[in-house]
Amino acid sequence: MTDAHQTAPDFTLPVTGGGTVTLSNLRNGAIVLFFYPRDDTSGCTKESIAFSGLMQEFAEAGCKVFGISKDSMKSHDKFVAKHDLKTPLLSDENDTVCEDYGVWKEKSMYGKTFMGIERSTFLIDADGRVARAWHKVKVPGHAEEVLDAVKHLWR
Repeated sequence: MTDAHQTAPDFTLPVTGGGTVTLSNLRNGAIVLFFYPRDDTSGCTKESIAFSGLMQEFAEAGCKVFGISKDSMKSHDKFVAKHDLKTPLLSDENDTVCEDYGVWKEKSMYGKTFMGIERSTFLIDADGRVARAWHKVKVPGHAEEVLDAVKHLWR
């Protein structure tokens, strides 16, 4: 599991809008990665809309924000269009990045166990280290809490 003070695992993933994002190429400011289970589900939609609504404030604080799930780029593109999301979404269809960050976990619902993404967020500093990690995230107020952490990163 990736946690605070560790070097953030590097990756290159496809991003909505076309192209790819390589984490190590973004080391000129802070980066927030929020991992979520699935496009267009209730909690994931609320979380994505919350981060999307704060994109300008994150940018003013010198931070880029990306959402990551195992959904395909086609699914991400529909999700972004349906909810007018401003947050770029990355597709980890092979779940390598989810595993590298320790968010691919055994979960249970209604007595059945299955593998899935544990809602988690990582704040990465300009040196590529995890400054803060949130696991088992509850959506209400989370994006605001992360923004507050970004604003205090360089104080």
